[in-house]
Amino acid sequence: MPTAIPGVARKAVFALTASAVLLTAACTGQSDSGATDDPSKDTTINFWHAWSAPNEVKAVKSLVAGFEHAHPNIHVNVVGNMTDDKINQALRAGGEKAPDVISSFTTNNVGKFCSSGALVDLNPFFKKSGIDPEKTFPKPMNEYTRFDGNRCTVPLLGDAYGLYYNKTAFEKAGIARPPKTWSEFEADAKKLTIPQGSGYKQLGFMPNYHGWESTTEHYLGQFSPTYFDKDGKSNLAKDPAFAKGFTLQKKLVDELGGFEKLERFRATLGDEWGPKHPFHTGQVAMQLDGEWRLGMAEEAKPDFEIGTAPLPVPDDQADQYGKGYITGTIAGIAATSHKQNAAWELVKYMTTDTDAVVGFANDIHNVPSTLAALKSPKLKYDPRFKTFLDIAADPDSTTTPASVNGGVYLVTIQQFGYDYESGKVTDLRAGLKKTAAQIDTDIAQAQ
Repeated sequence: MPTAIPGVARKAVFALTASAVLLTAACTGQSDSGATDDPSKDTTINFWHAWSAPNEVKAVKSLVAGFEHAHPNIHVNVVGNMTDDKINQALRAGGEKAPDVISSFTTNNVGKFCSSGALVDLNPFFKKSGIDPEKTFPKPMNEYTRFDGNRCTVPLLGDAYGLYYNKTAFEKAGIARPPKTWSEFEADAKKLTIPQGSGYKQLGFMPNYHGWESTTEHYLGQFSPTYFDKDGKSNLAKDPAFAKGFTLQKKLVDELGGFEKLERFRATLGDEWGPKHPFHTGQVAMQLDGEWRLGMAEEAKPDFEIGTAPLPVPDDQADQYGKGYITGTIAGIAATSHKQNAAWELVKYMTTDTDAVVGFANDIHNVPSTLAALKSPKLKYDPRFKTFLDIAADPDSTTTPASVNGGVYLVTIQQFGYDYESGKVTDLRAGLKKTAAQIDTDIAQAQ
């Protein structure tokens, strides 16, 4: 996906505190299906979204035009380039110009959207339309669009994370196929690393958590951890998947030269969104990334063939190879809206109409967000893109759960990751317990 959507989503995690405050202030009172407007009458609704690139804006207009053609009595006023902060302020204020329907790149804010009552519970709307979300959307997308039984958002296209690899470098290193297990991944990363001076001519893989998309949640997705127990307490110190994930990542950091050497090298490399991204230039042979990277890498015209594959899994989960971490864009209906039935018609069309979802996915170059759309013959894509379609449809794929204070717990875990990989924290078990306690404290204060 040659756009900045996932970058916005990922970086937004680290600016959640401000938006969390706004969402808390947006307690407008949860509405159920008591919406009383007549969607068959002539009406106008406001749709706010975050897309801003010309091709994205064009795609949204095309999507809305398809809806208006199918519902000639419902007119949609589209407002683009809206951040979560702007959306939250409008949800709090209400009024004729406020959004009836919103879309956001930040799935980490779902817990706040739902618990604050800023967006309505969509379960009654799905029920009255005879649509079963469990049979409509991939499992991870079902999970990240609800909180405590409240489905206040719905998936609107998705992002799937996998492995990009330099086929030319693989051939030179005598590696026949992409790694499937972590031990194979570790061996290949070392084999693909070519030292040069105090740095690297080629690094097999950049394992550091600052390394573009190699965040803690993207790594840990391959270990299928359970973030919270049944009582809503952090499971960080109890679920062995976390300790295993941090241990194997730290081992890879050490084996590829150590944290400081890797960071010095990383500082010399290009940024995530430019043509000089180190995977594009061949300075890094493997890259953890989302489906959009394929288009961006091809636009950079690399001098090697690009391969795609699922990320490796822990050796004891080899039978789950093919899974990956899933996130994406979400949509919802404002609790302040007086046109919720008409708003639902738009949301239903954008997120459950197979042809609409497929057309939008083709235009935006994202992963479709319904099981039917993932199998549609109308999907247009590079054969290598199918890797990400398969990851999205894989029942073992994972996501991170919604929390009452948004993605604050993910920021806390990521910070622990920085401290552990750099050697600032040496006692993993004690560090996990301390981090879990911090997460529990933060959540308790937010309730």
